[in-house]
Amino acid sequence: MMKTLKMNNGLEIPLLGFGTFKAADGQEAYQATLSALKAGYRHIDTAAIYKNEESVGRAIKDSGIAREELFITTKLWNDSHSYEGAKAALKASLERLGLTYIDLYLIHWPNPKAIRDSWESANAQAWAYMEDAVEAGLIKTIGVSNFMVHHLEALAKTAKIKPAVNQIRLAPGCYQADVIAYCKAKNIILEAWSPLGQGEIFTNETMLSLAEKYGKTVAQIALAWSVYEGFLPLPKSVHENRIKENRDFFDIELSQEDAEMIKTLPDMAGIPDPDTKDF
Repeated sequence: MMKTLKMNNGLEIPLLGFGTFKAADGQEAYQATLSALKAGYRHIDTAAIYKNEESVGRAIKDSGIAREELFITTKLWNDSHSYEGAKAALKASLERLGLTYIDLYLIHWPNPKAIRDSWESANAQAWAYMEDAVEAGLIKTIGVSNFMVHHLEALAKTAKIKPAVNQIRLAPGCYQADVIAYCKAKNIILEAWSPLGQGEIFTNETMLSLAEKYGKTVAQIALAWSVYEGFLPLPKSVHENRIKENRDFFDIELSQEDAEMIKTLPDMAGIPDPDTKDF
């Protein structure tokens, strides 16, 4: 049975998710998602921009797992930050996934290039539709992704429903202290995308020595640290053996000293700035 966290709306979210970013639509995304579901994952994370919702949906259907046992996340892309835009985008995502509701729907980026002068009002409009979609039963929970503190504060001015989740880049060597503190204070769960970094942790001496100390892989140490910090990691892989490996870390009990050592690693890959992204 997968461990869960309780969100600020009272609903439960599985403590480990399976990320599908860069899993190509078709056989790759289908097989990876099916492998994850067979390996015991019950939380699948996709997005409109990943262009693989149809394959993910097919895997969900073919898994034979009851819908109520699954937790499915998808995301609103940058071209749909308006009330009607969000309405059309959600409808399209539901159709591609073959689902009647989404467990968690996120605004993917807070400040897309196309709305750089009006991101605050655009987000408020999209959020207003998402709130209505919760009321209509099309979405269970709503949240955001890549939001910094000022984006969250802006949204709070008009939001009737508080975001339950903020999915941001978090990994050893990528600790976004300001937004972490803010979200924890506001009872917003932090999901970690790319919790294994961009490959740089696998040659890091500290991570290698900790893997040896605990008799685990570097990836498992990174995921154990994520959970230790109170984050919800979303590891991604298209390889069945890695998918299973990334699930088997819950028996690791990091010492406070070791967790602190990971937390204070130098930034190895750069933290994305949503206000200057070129999309």
